Amino acid sequence: MATKDGADQIENVRAWLRGLEVFAGPLGDFDPGDAPADPVDLFLDWLRAAVAAGVPDAHAMTLSTVGEDGGPDARVLILKNVDNTGWQFAVHADSPKGRQLTDRPRAALTFYWPCQGRQVRMRGTVAPASAEQSAADLLARAASGRAEVLLGRQSDHLESADERDQAFREALARVESDPGLVSPEWTLYTLAPLHIEFWQADKGRLHNRLRYERPDSSSQWQRHMLWP
Repeated sequence: MATKDGADQIENVRAWLRGLEVFAGPLGDFDPGDAPADPVDLFLDWLRAAVAAGVPDAHAMTLSTVGEDGGPDARVLILKNVDNTGWQFAVHADSPKGRQLTDRPRAALTFYWPCQGRQVRMRGTVAPASAEQSAADLLARAASGRAEVLLGRQSDHLESADERDQAFREALARVESDPGLVSPEWTLYTLAPLHIEFWQADKGRLHNRLRYERPDSSSQWQRHMLWP
């Protein structure tokens, strides 16, 4: 049974959250009627605008997968590349997300740039790149990033920070002594979306939403405006 003080605290949090400003702006301009035929072009326009506006980590995205229990799972990763084949990211094959993608090769990506009031979300199938492409992606990382991948125990229970730091020092020494060393578990993935939605916030809540859809990866994109 909740106490009066506990109920007051919950109410205070609710009031505090409702008082936080949203869509502070200046918001971006978006006319769905002027959107390009290819969603990749619009995505790159929005990403460049976010970078030019100084949005921190503008290429960060939320990767959502299906867990072993059938429930959703999500975390933030960095976008590696985007082209006509899809959106690329990389994971360790033995990490929770790596195992989830192997078992259920479907995922969703979400980008959010609050300074412009813009969101892009998509979902579709994922496919791993070749071992050579994955290795090249890993070798493009800094030595510390490659050493972290070599630890190979992502999300396992950790007994102490000292244990972690010692393992990292040993992995970094391996990378420094062998600059071409790669972990075969590092996997570059491409998500090929069948649905991509571009969402532009409006201070009056009449948000502009445009969805690109296609029945399969060989079809032409169709564009549909959506109700807010």
